[in-house]
Amino acid sequence: MDWILTALVAVAVGVAAFLLGREAQRRRRLHVAESAEELLESARAEARVVLDRSEEEARALAETYRAREDASLEHKRLELSTLEDRMAQREVTLEQRASNLTQREELHLQKERELTDSRAEVAALHEDARERLESIASFDSRSAKEELMRKIEDEARREAMVTVRDVEVKAREESDRRARRILATAVQRLAAEVVSDTTVSTVPLPSDEMKGRIIGRDGRNIRSFESVTGVNLVVDDTPESVSVSTFDPVRREVARRALERLVEDGRIHPASIEEAHEKAQAEVEQSIRDAGEWAMLEVAVTRMHPELVQLLGRLKYRTSYGQNVLHHLVESAHIAGMLASEMGLDPAEAIRSAFLHDIGKAVTHEVGGSHALIGAEIARRFGEDASVVHAIEAHHNEVEPRTLVAVIVQAADAVSAARPGARREALESYVRRLEKLEEIAASFTGVDRVFAMQAGREVRVVVDPGEIDDLSSSQLAREIARRLESELQYPGQIEITVIREFRATDYAR
Repeated sequence: MDWILTALVAVAVGVAAFLLGREAQRRRRLHVAESAEELLESARAEARVVLDRSEEEARALAETYRAREDASLEHKRLELSTLEDRMAQREVTLEQRASNLTQREELHLQKERELTDSRAEVAALHEDARERLESIASFDSRSAKEELMRKIEDEARREAMVTVRDVEVKAREESDRRARRILATAVQRLAAEVVSDTTVSTVPLPSDEMKGRIIGRDGRNIRSFESVTGVNLVVDDTPESVSVSTFDPVRREVARRALERLVEDGRIHPASIEEAHEKAQAEVEQSIRDAGEWAMLEVAVTRMHPELVQLLGRLKYRTSYGQNVLHHLVESAHIAGMLASEMGLDPAEAIRSAFLHDIGKAVTHEVGGSHALIGAEIARRFGEDASVVHAIEAHHNEVEPRTLVAVIVQAADAVSAARPGARREALESYVRRLEKLEEIAASFTGVDRVFAMQAGREVRVVVDPGEIDDLSSSQLAREIARRLESELQYPGQIEITVIREFRATDYAR
């Protein structure tokens, strides 16, 4: 029974403790609620204070803005009033001017009427005078007019020829003087070798016994060499040498190096020929790249397509009349830059155009056509400027030059090609060119004799004095010059001199 009583007491104590805990928790909640209500009321009071302050500040700012806008509107009203006054004054002025113009127009119309009346009177008097003159002279007015017009035309033609001759003489003297000064300055600044290297196609041998090794048994080695290199190997009676012949200078250089390597090694058979050709081809390709880069550095040209650099390097093994084409391009670029500087132009475009003007010669063995037009197409394909492309295609007048740079490139090309020792011309082509000069000049009416002199730089034309007078001589020289320009291609310029002599001969018996 004791334990039951104890349990009941414990339960009663637990229930009392639980009730006391809930009462304490309820009181704490009431206290927290009262504190939160007080804080909320305080926050509301502060918010009302802040809101009142903000409204006061907003009213103050609004008043300030309103005062500022009123002042601005008042200023604009004053400006508009001033503009209206000015417009009114201008309207008054324009009305006065319109009135003055109206008066002047009336005066002008009156004067025109008076002038028309006067012209009518003058025309009547002129007609009366003409009729009297015709009756006195018994001469028709139409015939007199035709005779007068014929005389005026003859006199005008003669005066025009005299004027043209004087202008041409003065222009030629001035242009020659300036051209000589510019070209002399450019050429004096140019320091170039007189003799340029040419591609060698002869390979020396240590002895004539080596020719048998080159030919091989039943011609096996020489056939293999020609098949691999694509050249003709000429083994003749020339002592201790053989010749490499082909139209492609790069292929010829590869074959020459390969043959020199074989001769130096002494072992010549189809396998060694292929090996020597591969090594020689790699050497020549490297030398082509080196030559193109050297030329660019020499003329200070940058930003060029690698294919153009490769084509420039190929010109190291190309010659024209004995002149190395790559050296000719470098020299022409220097001359063009000097000419552009002397004329006050930017030399960069002239240098680049002259440097690329013969780029078409690198592929003329593979592509048919003019090297100027081929080179222009190549430059256009690889992104060169239109002005550079035009200078390339116009440097031999296949296209009419339209820019000053194109004319400078023509001059630089001619100076580089025509300087002493730059080129060698075959005797047959030289004679043909002189005969063509004389033939063209002799085809004109009134020409008696023609002499091509100074290696084709001057043409002297002797005319019949009975058919050609002094003024017609100047016209004849001009026509011959235009004919030579249209039908011939030549470096530099050709001077045409027309000689008219009148000789009287008699005999004493």
